[in-house]
Amino acid sequence: MTPIKTLLVFVAVLIGIIAAQFAGFSARLSKAESHTVIITSGAAFAGAVTVALLIIGSLGLL
Repeated sequence: MTPIKTLLVFVAVLIGIIAAQFAGFSARLSKAESHTVIITSGAAFAGAVTVALLIIGSLGLL
């Protein structure tokens, strides 16, 4: 794996972390229970990383 591809995967993971934090914070503000916040954050992370990697891959960068 080239350094550019590694950095692009790292960027996708960072996008996922930001999305998970936003989703978790929003769920917590709506008075959700702890396990619901964790599940919401995990789903947001997985979805954001998947979409980011699919976009990067469709651009032919991976």
